[in-house]
Amino acid sequence: MVKRSALIEVAEAGECCPSVLAAPLHADEAQELARGFSALGDPVRLRVLSMLAAAPDGEICVCDFVAPLGKTQGTISHHLKILGEAGLVHGDRRGKWVWYSLDRARLASLRGAIDA
Repeated sequence: MVKRSALIEVAEAGECCPSVLAAPLHADEAQELARGFSALGDPVRLRVLSMLAAAPDGEICVCDFVAPLGKTQGTISHHLKILGEAGLVHGDRRGKWVWYSLDRARLASLRGAIDA
């Protein structure tokens, strides 16, 4: 079992996203944050992120999500596309399969945006 604190590493200085609690956001900052948070608003996508965070090698083949999530490969690919467009995961094509990993800095920047 992965400790929750291990799920998201602290981002380096110069995070991409400002805190929503520190000052009013500009429209483009709000749009970028909303894209990330919107991608997190689905139980399947949260489970994908959790599985990636717990992966011993830090990555998982798209084919290895199907059985644990009980979804078709097409559905899994759809969710991974949304996570990728939000900058939360990265895919690496190897032959006919794509291996996914977390973008921990992006996750940390989203977390930092709501820290007081």
